[in-house]
Parts: sequence; C-alpha cells; structure tokens
Amino acid sequence: MFILLAIIVLAALYVVFIYNGLVRARQVAEEAWSGIDVQLKRRADLIPNLVETVKGYAGHENKTLVEVTQARAAAQAVPAGDVAGRAAAEGILSQALGRLMVVSEAYPDLKANTGFVELQQSLETTENEIQMSRRYYNGAARDLNVKVETFPNNLIAGPFGFVKKAYFEITNEADRAVPAVKF
Repeated sequence: MFILLAIIVLAALYVVFIYNGLVRARQVAEEAWSGIDVQLKRRADLIPNLVETVKGYAGHENKTLVEVTQARAAAQAVPAGDVAGRAAAEGILSQALGRLMVVSEAYPDLKANTGFVELQQSLETTENEIQMSRRYYNGAARDLNVKVETFPNNLIAGPFGFVKKAYFEITNEADRAVPAVKF
C-alpha cells in the first residue's frame, strides 16, 4: 500500500514538474513576443515622421509614400497573437520602407537634412532591435515547441491546452535573396 501511494505521489509531482515547465516556456515565449511588438510599435511610430520629411523634399514620389503609409496601417491592423500574419505584414512594410530609402537617395538636400538623418538612424537602430527581438522570440518559441512535442511532455501538454507557437519568419522570398551589388 505504501509503495503504491509513493508511486502515485511521485507521478503527481512529475506531472506538476512538467506542467510548470510548460507554463514557464509559454510565458517566456509570450514575453519575447511582447518584445517584438514593442519594437514594431516603435518603428510604426517613426514612419509618419519619416514620410512627412520625405514628402517635404520629394512630394511627387506619392506612390512610394502611399505604399509606406498603407503598409504601416496594414501591419498595425493585424490581430494580436497572429504571428504569421504580423510577420507577413511587417515584411511588406519593410519592403516599402526600403523603396522609401531608395527614393531618398535621389535627393541630396534630403540626405543632408539633420532631422531625416536622425530618423533614418533611429529606424536603423529599431530594425536591429527588431532583428534581435525576433531571434529571442524564435528561440523561446522553439523551446516551447520542443517541450510541447517531446515525450512525455506531450502527454501533459495536449490535455492542458499547450500548443506550439508560430515562428516570426520572413515570408517573402525576395527578402531572403542576397542583394546584387553592381559597380
């Protein structure tokens, strides 16, 4: 009787140990997503100032300015928690911002504008922060996914509602391509 009771207690403790590990992994992944979200919001807040600055110098580049504005609105409209949708929308926004930077190259006065240079540097810093946050999130998502899928954790994860997290990945193959350098 004592041995049976000891086995039941050990099994219960093991289930609690696995459950707590899954909760910890899920919380780390959610905290990591929050870090990405903060950086994406920071980038979104920089964009209107950048667009207005470029508009002052290159007003006739309306198509590019509209694309950036629309891409920003689309990225912000993605529901919270939709990692794949947000990654796709942010990829489109990144492409539009890239085109905006190309437009700015054609205007020496704009490139010399202190406000534009500061905005450009802030955007570059933010892009680096997004990249680091994305790596952290993907690592946290990987750790959670491994815990959710491996045996015996999967026996506990399923009944308690633990699911895999999507990775924040580049969905546009053009973003993965190595840029061509021509002289």
